[in-house]
Amino acid sequence: MKNPKEILAQMTLEDKAALCDGADFWHLKGMEKYGIPSIMVCDGPHGLRKKDYNKTGSSLSCSVPSICFPTAVTTACSWDPDLLHEMGVALGKKCLKEEVGVLLGPGVNMKRSPLCGRNFEYFSEDPVLAGELAAGFIEGVQSMGVGTSIKHFCANSQETRRMTCDSVVDERALREIYLTAFEIAVKKAKPWTVMNSYNKINGAHGSENKHTQIEILRDEWGFDGVVVSDWGAVNNRVLGLKNGNDLEMPSSAGSGAKKIVEAVKNGELDEAVVNERALNVLNLIKKAADGAKPGYEYNDADDQPLARKIAGQSMVLLKNDGILPLKKEGKIAVIGDFAKFPRHQGAGSSQINPTKMDNAYDELKELGYDVEFVQGYERSAKKAAKNAAHIDAAAALAAKCDAAIVFVGLTDDYESEGFDRTHMTLPEAHNKLVEEIVRVNKNVIVVLAGGSPVELPWNDSVRAVLNSYLGGQAGAGAVADIISSKVNPSGKLAETYPVYYSDTPAVNNFPGNPATVEYRESVYIGYRYYEKANKAVRYPFGFGLSYTTFGYSDIKLDKSEMADTDTLKVSFKVKNTGSVAGAEIAQVYVSDKVSTIYRPVKELKGFKKVWLEPGEEKEVTVELCRRAFAFYNVKINDWCVESGEFDILVGSSSADIRLSACVKVNAPEVEMPDYSKTAPDYYTGDVQNVPAAQFEAVLGRPLPPTVKRKDIPIDVTDNFENAAHTKNGAKLYNTLKKLVPEGFAQAIALQTPFRDFISMSGGVFSEDMAAGLLKILNGEKGGVRAILKCVPKAIKGIGPLLKNI
Repeated sequence: MKNPKEILAQMTLEDKAALCDGADFWHLKGMEKYGIPSIMVCDGPHGLRKKDYNKTGSSLSCSVPSICFPTAVTTACSWDPDLLHEMGVALGKKCLKEEVGVLLGPGVNMKRSPLCGRNFEYFSEDPVLAGELAAGFIEGVQSMGVGTSIKHFCANSQETRRMTCDSVVDERALREIYLTAFEIAVKKAKPWTVMNSYNKINGAHGSENKHTQIEILRDEWGFDGVVVSDWGAVNNRVLGLKNGNDLEMPSSAGSGAKKIVEAVKNGELDEAVVNERALNVLNLIKKAADGAKPGYEYNDADDQPLARKIAGQSMVLLKNDGILPLKKEGKIAVIGDFAKFPRHQGAGSSQINPTKMDNAYDELKELGYDVEFVQGYERSAKKAAKNAAHIDAAAALAAKCDAAIVFVGLTDDYESEGFDRTHMTLPEAHNKLVEEIVRVNKNVIVVLAGGSPVELPWNDSVRAVLNSYLGGQAGAGAVADIISSKVNPSGKLAETYPVYYSDTPAVNNFPGNPATVEYRESVYIGYRYYEKANKAVRYPFGFGLSYTTFGYSDIKLDKSEMADTDTLKVSFKVKNTGSVAGAEIAQVYVSDKVSTIYRPVKELKGFKKVWLEPGEEKEVTVELCRRAFAFYNVKINDWCVESGEFDILVGSSSADIRLSACVKVNAPEVEMPDYSKTAPDYYTGDVQNVPAAQFEAVLGRPLPPTVKRKDIPIDVTDNFENAAHTKNGAKLYNTLKKLVPEGFAQAIALQTPFRDFISMSGGVFSEDMAAGLLKILNGEKGGVRAILKCVPKAIKGIGPLLKNI
């Protein structure tokens, strides 16, 4: 491919506009007359979900088989960017084999609430940890000449009404919590693309938000790649292009390009903007074309050991009273459907068609355990009537065994892309199963699976809890490795496990209102909230057990006083004080001792995973730059350090601080925001019930309406849920609710904006059909006739659509 600038100079306006629109669902446009090849992009991020074009449809079986690594919620608990780099390299190789130019991941959205249905696809509640892990992954993939797409940019922390809701978040929280992970990854790893989120951010859609896309991403962070819409996230194509969105996906079937050309010709849009966006797309295509290796050989099976290693180093041992590692003596009951058919990944667009599937029953047997299996429960809620008999059978087996390993967790019915959970409890049968097994056997080990925290009512009654999260296709082998001590567990929680859902910071503001979701808790998510509010938790952020023990000593700071522009070196020693080799994750937190602005008690600013033989001691050094001490000051619209003393805290978890030292930081005096009188709840951490007036004080403006006015006509940005107040809308809404199964499918049917009927169908559902639907919903005449007129053309387009999605 020639120099992109030279190609751009030859292109017509129409062709430049067309280049900013996808070719179909998974390809960017190629233009032979300019020597521009088409490149393919595919979903990930823990494997490759590539459409098998020999098959029709979008089911999992219609995807090319791919190595399925653990999901982000799992790999985050490794706290190991190097491990994520290894995983990225392997996926880059897979992409090269399948001729994929960009892998759509990783996801770095913050875990504002444990109920978010897509938490399994995100790393952490902490932006520094998420950003560093994402950077490792991105660098790994892109080292192979394959691009990545960090997502979903930004403030997208729920699935409920994700395509229409407005995330109302104060600028400081936006910067410190919801943008920092993106910032770290963009600056450190330079992802080829950034993917917009569906939602609005403070009133402007992600795909047309000038503040986030241009002012922050481009101007402040220096991002020079492509900003691509999430599939169907484009609202106003011209405004989006003007405000930083380069590429609309999937193809708008020419509609978007036509609007761009018209806008240039009528003076609404400067052609220079089109040139800039088209050049970004050309640069991306050239990178992918230069990195392509036709005929590249890769065998997924070669990375099965890597998948098992990653899972083994990521799973978290939450509780162990000495029963683990489990001796190979006596009879072991293996109970629970997950033991033979593991839930190894989340549901939705990230689902991978695995090349192989391990199961824990077989893996334990292979390692020499005398095991017997019973199902324990039905996976589907539709078969719940059989659960009582399953539990009785499980209890009967457990009563005659020396120990019981019980596999429980969240099923696809409970968590998935497209909808959020409504509670934090496990399926009733899973809790009942554990309770009954504990009643007949005192040696119970629970293996927990799922993509987000759950309440654990039986926690004190069992002897061990291993959180396997979602371990990928080799995850079951990793479970067996840990149970047997073939692997010493070293994972630590990348999120807090609350005792109850009612303890969580956003409990009263999640998933929000019909039109808005108010982030009233501001910077207080995860451990930042629990510590500030002095709220007890089940398992703290950064916690995880090992089969060995570690000691900390000899903390040193390279300076006791510094300017805010200096870098501070923190060194300390970690020693393996046990009898087996293992890894410790040392965590460095910073605490501002006295502050004018409200701040969390402490915040993670560095970490390091240290591998140690028995008795071995190593010195660890972590560097802290200015941002480790700074907060975002809305008075000066910049990061700012307030002069004073800061505690440097080193620990094994957020709740287990082993060492501390103090440094004085001197900074220039600037105007400081002080909300102690206008928003006092933020100083105490009592943010579950922040009054509107206090939130408005930190927000800096009045709150927007929480619902759309019913006298405003339904338009393409609405959905059937929004239209349910109209006569015809109510009929269609209720019909769909009856016909479409609850969960992902129903959420998509009821909450997808009508504009996406057009974009996600490749024009099969045309703009004329949408206009007809709107007439029906608004009680106007001629709607049905308009739709019927378009049906013949739509029928012709269904075949090609099904072949491409």
